Amino acid sequence: MANHKSALKRIRQSERRRKRNQHARSGMRTQVKRFMQTLEDGDAEAAQTQFRLTERSVRRAASNGLIPKKRADRQLGRLARRLNALSQ
Repeated sequence: MANHKSALKRIRQSERRRKRNQHARSGMRTQVKRFMQTLEDGDAEAAQTQFRLTERSVRRAASNGLIPKKRADRQLGRLARRLNALSQ
């Protein structure tokens, strides 16, 4: 266990940040799952709307440093490809 005031404060800060990041990452993953569910339902218009929400969530996570920007681009590219396949 930490003995210094600064170390105790760092532990508190780290825990708060961990919880905040966990909540945001979970929300992002939920958006992706909702988009995938909409794709499986086969409704192109609903999938388009859900994709916008998913893209916003993933881009926000990347800009906040939760996931790398390149991973966000790759993930959104794959989702967009599935959306385009449904639209055709």
